[in-house]
Amino acid sequence: MSGRNRKLAGRGVLRRRAPGRSPGGWWVPAAGCGWRRARCGPGGSASISAAGTWPPGSPGTWRKKILERLEQEGLKNILFTNCIKDENVKKVIPLITDLVSRSQRYQRAENVEYCIMVIGVPNVGKSSLINSMRRLHLKKGKASRVGSEPGITKAVLTRIQVSERPLMYLLDTPGVLAPRIESVEAGMKLALCGAIRDHLVGEGVMADYLLYTLNKQQQFSYVERYGLGEPSDDIESVLKRVALKLGRTHKVKVLTGTGDVNVIAPDYSAAAYELLRTFRKGELGQVLLD
Repeated sequence: MSGRNRKLAGRGVLRRRAPGRSPGGWWVPAAGCGWRRARCGPGGSASISAAGTWPPGSPGTWRKKILERLEQEGLKNILFTNCIKDENVKKVIPLITDLVSRSQRYQRAENVEYCIMVIGVPNVGKSSLINSMRRLHLKKGKASRVGSEPGITKAVLTRIQVSERPLMYLLDTPGVLAPRIESVEAGMKLALCGAIRDHLVGEGVMADYLLYTLNKQQQFSYVERYGLGEPSDDIESVLKRVALKLGRTHKVKVLTGTGDVNVIAPDYSAAAYELLRTFRKGELGQVLLD
């Protein structure tokens, strides 16, 4: 067992988080499976958040498909949570307590307290889960900063108490990604969900992939929202319309035969950012990227 895993061995259950938009693309084998084997064996648990962003249809159907996919990858003890409404969050501590009690422990003479760790890719709601658990079990407010961009949590924080009976502490951790992403498409899905900072990929490129996805899934609410006549696969024309609709223009200098002329041009970067922001708020329809 490596030095890293020896340190983790006394920590209890490791949990991984995934959002509802792309549950299949969020599991990080390099970060999760080795640690889970080192300590928890089959006792690791996982939760999927933002279930309200899934496509229309029976929630049970989507949950069944996701569970089948994750179970094929050896993942068990999966909970579907909504940290805004505290949905199913009450089940987390009893589940972890049961898993730890059934796992091999070599220091049973110690005081009965649990220290668990939340791990997952960036911007997946790890800190939101901690705050939700504190609200439910301790009637206390936020202990971890949250935000809509990746990288809010910079380092492993001190232990945060989330329960009194049983006495349980939780470690918030920065998001982690595998050193390499298996495909460009998987990377684009991660970027659309906010796991990778927008400027590292490019808002225009991301908006183009988003438009492709919306058209592929016949999610055409953007047509009416931005006043387009019909669906389009031309990202430049769509962004132009978005910019004009929102009044996002800027002056640019154009060199002509008689000198420089200032003209009004659409702000394509601002339009791409608006398209991404609207999608992430769920205002372009309920889309499952996987």
